[in-house]
Amino acid sequence: MIYLTASKSDLYGRCLEAVKLTSSRTQLPYEYYSLPFCQPTKITYKAENLGEVLRGDRIVNTPFQVSMNVEKKCEVLCNFPNKPVTLTVEQSKLIAERIREDYYVHLIADNLPVATRLEFYSNREEEEKKKEKDVQFEHGYRLGFMDGNKFYLHNHLSFILYYHREDVEENQEPTYRVVRFEVIPQSIKLEDLKADEKSMCTLPEATGSAPQEVDPSKENQLLFTYSVHWEESDIKWASRWDTYLTMSDVQIHWFSIINSVVVVFFLSGILSMIIIRTLRKDIANYNKEDDIEDTMEESGWKLVHGDVFRPPQYPMILSSLLGSGIQLFCMILIVIFVAMLGMLSPSSRGALMTTACFLFMFMGVFGGFFAGRLYRTLKGHRWKKGAFCTATLYPGVVFGICFILNCFIWGKHSSGAVPFPTMVALLCMWFGISLPLVYLGYYFGFRKQPYDNPVRTNQIPRQIPEQRWYMNKFVGILMAGILPFGAMFIELFFIFSAIWENQFYYLFGFLFLVFIILVVSCSQISIVMVYFQLCAEDYRWWWRTFLVSGGSAFYVLIYAIFYFVNKLDIVEFIPSLLYFGYTALMVLSFWLLTGTIGFYAAYMFVRKIYAAVKID
Repeated sequence: MIYLTASKSDLYGRCLEAVKLTSSRTQLPYEYYSLPFCQPTKITYKAENLGEVLRGDRIVNTPFQVSMNVEKKCEVLCNFPNKPVTLTVEQSKLIAERIREDYYVHLIADNLPVATRLEFYSNREEEEKKKEKDVQFEHGYRLGFMDGNKFYLHNHLSFILYYHREDVEENQEPTYRVVRFEVIPQSIKLEDLKADEKSMCTLPEATGSAPQEVDPSKENQLLFTYSVHWEESDIKWASRWDTYLTMSDVQIHWFSIINSVVVVFFLSGILSMIIIRTLRKDIANYNKEDDIEDTMEESGWKLVHGDVFRPPQYPMILSSLLGSGIQLFCMILIVIFVAMLGMLSPSSRGALMTTACFLFMFMGVFGGFFAGRLYRTLKGHRWKKGAFCTATLYPGVVFGICFILNCFIWGKHSSGAVPFPTMVALLCMWFGISLPLVYLGYYFGFRKQPYDNPVRTNQIPRQIPEQRWYMNKFVGILMAGILPFGAMFIELFFIFSAIWENQFYYLFGFLFLVFIILVVSCSQISIVMVYFQLCAEDYRWWWRTFLVSGGSAFYVLIYAIFYFVNKLDIVEFIPSLLYFGYTALMVLSFWLLTGTIGFYAAYMFVRKIYAAVKID
């Protein structure tokens, strides 16, 4: 990574670096030199971490030379002063195709991404419009633009670098540091640039210049040029990312928090009414010794005490899914908390995804422990097979879907395709780190005493009465999922924008609060649903609670479809396949997470209420 930090007497040149080309229309990133841009004498790719590779970043040097506080009016690239670059028909078609697909170019200087300034007048009085402007930025710059059926390439880049002067001791010269990196892309016709033999050029007046057209049906000649302008800024080094991270309205996040808190209070009111009034009344009635016969004739959750802890079908799969849910819960909690402390900011490229991958591997010991103990509680005996199922079921589905999608990305020659060595490294992490840790945790969890259930299970199962229509599983999923989803759907919009529209997501403090609210709301709605089910004398709550508690994942899927139709402009098959493939993984992971939270909350609730009544 280059650092353009220098004193006034030590001004040295560095090259800007390119990251990739991205488009929200195709979701397929490409390397910078996948297009016929000017290349330096030697192309050098930067060593990247796991997260950068998975994001499709391919950081490489460029021929743009920048020296601290040194202005450049107009300079020609490609080292051909009097010879313009000739694009072949194939290259012209490729550039036209990328312009049609609305691709952005991403460059970095001193680890700061390039941004394009967007200015527009705010809704104020007419006399104030000329005085004040709202300024926003978009990441990168557009490769070009279309006018009807014609394609125009941004072949001149005006870089604006803002620096902050840091005063030091009297005997030392001040230090200059880059605090913002902007670009104004322009399309200027070859004849208007007027290049000379010294690689210098002259920019035309804005009113008299014509754009540089790229005709995909023939060869095209053009010049790649750039200029550099420096401006002093009051922004300090520690605050230099604030400009890039203020692209979202913080008030909307506060509205999200308030909305989520209202939902939680609403759930808490329902739960308090059930526990304080109904449940206490139930326990008091059940514990009356003189009314045993009347009590037995009534309906209620006590009548199924002999079957409520009967092991469900497929206990190994249930415990394995819950173990993976524990892994996800621990990983997400730690990642959000650490990111909230500022340790995983966007300035650390790929750090968030790298940390998440490694944490999921290491959290396998906790997932295995909880899965092993629950499996033994459910009368399971084949602990080795259960451990293998826990370590491979959910990760195997994720790896299988990602591998299939990766094959399609490979076919498009996109930088978003995970290289084969990286895929081998991920497999080694899975079988070399996660699998042994899951086995270790499962071994100790299976050896530990099973959960102490307060009542014994009858040998003969009790007949379940016919259930009302509103006790159907799908109806329960719809009812249980709407409130937790309502508590976090606003934050979900910003997360989707960060993933699919190449935006920065940085408000991890808000996300941590929303995550806590999500945990509380899932726990509360799960307790309410399992109470209604037991009151209906249906003791098959194990799988049902896990499925119903993850009901908000269904609404996440519906929202993802809505976002695809209304927010994104994806029309091709492979980008659509990538969107729905990765969205399916997100929905699956969210279902495991919320289902696990709700299951353990309901399990503790059921053990608590049956321990509070006298069983003959």
